[in-house]
Amino acid sequence: MPAVDILLPYYGDVDLMKATVGSVFAQTREDWLLTVLDDAYPDPEPQRWFASLEDPRVTYLRNETNLGANGNYRKALDMAQAPVVVIMGADDVMLPSYLEHVTALLDEYPEASVAQPGVEIIDGTGHRAKTLTDSVKSLTAPSGPYPALVGGERMAASLLRAGWHYFPALAWRREAIAHFGFRPEFDVVQDLALLMDIAAAGGSIVVDGPVSFQYRRHASSDSSVRAADGRRFDEERRYFREQTNRFRDLGWPRAERAARFHWTSRLNALTVLLASLRHPSVRTAQNMTRHIVG
Repeated sequence: MPAVDILLPYYGDVDLMKATVGSVFAQTREDWLLTVLDDAYPDPEPQRWFASLEDPRVTYLRNETNLGANGNYRKALDMAQAPVVVIMGADDVMLPSYLEHVTALLDEYPEASVAQPGVEIIDGTGHRAKTLTDSVKSLTAPSGPYPALVGGERMAASLLRAGWHYFPALAWRREAIAHFGFRPEFDVVQDLALLMDIAAAGGSIVVDGPVSFQYRRHASSDSSVRAADGRRFDEERRYFREQTNRFRDLGWPRAERAARFHWTSRLNALTVLLASLRHPSVRTAQNMTRHIVG
C-alpha cells in the first residue's frame, strides 16, 4: 500500500498537464500512486503519452463521456485507498519536497484531517505571479508561528471569511475526505463545502508556512471562466445562505457572520465586474451586482 494517492482529474492544456505529472515524478518521497482521470478531453495526445510511460505507479483512465469537474472528482475519490489523498489540479506543480512536507505535517498533527503547506503563485508560463485574490488570501490566512492547527468554529469562520486555502495543494486523510465526499450539486465551492463539513464535525486543518507547492493562475482555468460569466457567484451565493443557516443552528456566531457577509467573495465579484466592463454583458453584470450587494 502506498503512503499517498495522488488523484489527477484532467481536462485542459496538455503541456501543463505533462509539467504537473513531471513534478510528481520529481518528488523526494517515492511511495505514491498517481491516478489520472481524463474527462474525455478531445485530444489523443494524453492517452498516447501516458502509454509511453513505464512507471507502474501511474494509472491512466479515460472517461467515455465528460463527467464535468465535480463528477470526475467524485469518481477519482472512489479510487483512493492510501492513508493520504491529494487531488491535484492538472496545471499545478508540486515542488520536490511537497509529499514529504504534507505527510510530515499529518504525522506531527494526528488530530488534523487535512494539511495546507505554503503555496507560491505562478502564471501560465510558470513565472511567479501576484494577484489581488492571492494577496487577500495571504493577509487572511492563519498567521504563525507555524505549523498552526485550526479547527472547529475558528476554522469555519476563517475559511468562510476569506477562503485562503488552495484546494490542489491540500493533503487529506483518506478517512476524512471519503467520509464526507464531494457534494454533487457544487462545481465551484465543492472544496470549501468539504472543509466546512470537516470543521462542523469538529475536525481541523494544519497550516504551514514553508512553500512546497505552486498554484497556477491563468485566464483559461475553469474557476476563471466561471467567475467571468457569473456562474461562480450564483453558486457561492446559494452556498453562503446555506452555511449561514447551518452555523446559526450550531450556535457558532462567528461562522454565521462570516457566511452571511462573505466579504472576500463579494470583493472578488466586484473585481470581476470592473474587469468585465471592457466587454459588458447585461446579464453577467446584473448577476455579479446582485452578489456584491447581497
